[in-house]
Amino acid sequence: MTNPGSDIILQRMMSLHPKVIDLTLDRVWRLLDALGNPQDSLPPVIHIAGTNGKGSSQAMIRAGLEAEGCKVHAYTSPHLARFHERIRLVGDLIEESHLSNVLEECEAANGDAPITYFEITTCAALLAFARTPADYTLLEVGLGGRLDATNVIAQPALTAITPVSIDHQQFLGETLGEIAGEKAGILKRGVTCIVAPQQEDAMDVIEACAECVGAPLLAHGQHWHVGEERGRLVYQDETGLCDLPRPNLPGSHQFENAGLALAALRHLGFGERACEATVTQAQWPARMQRLRHGPLVEAAGGAELWLDGGHNPAAGHAIAQTLSELPSRPLVLICGMLNTKDVGGYLRPLGNVADRLIGVSIPGEANTLTADETASAAKAQGLTADTADDLTDALRIATQRTSNARILICGSLYLAGSVLRENG
Repeated sequence: MTNPGSDIILQRMMSLHPKVIDLTLDRVWRLLDALGNPQDSLPPVIHIAGTNGKGSSQAMIRAGLEAEGCKVHAYTSPHLARFHERIRLVGDLIEESHLSNVLEECEAANGDAPITYFEITTCAALLAFARTPADYTLLEVGLGGRLDATNVIAQPALTAITPVSIDHQQFLGETLGEIAGEKAGILKRGVTCIVAPQQEDAMDVIEACAECVGAPLLAHGQHWHVGEERGRLVYQDETGLCDLPRPNLPGSHQFENAGLALAALRHLGFGERACEATVTQAQWPARMQRLRHGPLVEAAGGAELWLDGGHNPAAGHAIAQTLSELPSRPLVLICGMLNTKDVGGYLRPLGNVADRLIGVSIPGEANTLTADETASAAKAQGLTADTADDLTDALRIATQRTSNARILICGSLYLAGSVLRENG
């Protein structure tokens, strides 16, 4: 049970700015300066941007570094079950007392000045990282890159850009090129950037940005290659070839995420032990995660229960591909999404693999689509669709008709967080 101290402070921080998202770095620079500029005292930073795969890639890099005995800080967002998941200090979730202290310090330094929730909590994370010795700091961009609150590191050790696709158009731009330009805002002069597989329009922009700022690129298809051969991962760059087990995180898209992680680790000088751990020891919940214990699993009876938080068209394609690779079984989706997402684009590829969908509303989320809206969107994509009052009701409906189904709860990280809290 989380101590209520940090929850109360975080709730107060929600009221410091009228908008949840307001992209600019002015407020962050002001608060960091008031805090003594902790961003200048961090252990070497690996800064990761992109649309899909940021969290998985970060988890793989962390697994590789820790296998080599490195002490690693990590920052990610959003959290699933509790805020503490966003901040890892030398491998462990930040303790409640430590979190409360840095949050209170940031709150006092900020006063009543406007600042978004993400901005002030990012400053708290940087403060905690700066005060705790470690070998590396892994920073995951929250949204975009150029104006993201994490983009305050003058000279990272390395940057990385995972696959870029269409998402958050209201903040980042309508075209793939515009979005890629925002992601490429993390590039720094003289700092190598590892670039995952990209669509041509995105890669053109990333290369142009890199040339403009003087950032060397190590790009997939040019400087490194990754693929599957005989059920194993084969990676190759200018230093040689790695023949490794397939990634323990499910899905063929994880080969690309692993490739980026391997390219990063090998560029930093790490060898076989780190590479092996990258594909065998990474842990990242709610990304095609098989749930095996807990009350929701019990409610599912003889059905398989899976969980994924992907929420854009690229994620829909990746999930559909992963599901198609599993042993055949009737597939039921329990889906809840936010009204800011491309619901049709997400569901379109899933319509090719799912037998039906049950729409639910996301508990406690003001921007949730209603269960009826999600079901209607599913029907528009050719899916048979029902609605349910909540997750337990959805599981009852799913198993009532097909006791041996494969059930995937999907559509939103916020829904995934609700699942993990409810499932204990």
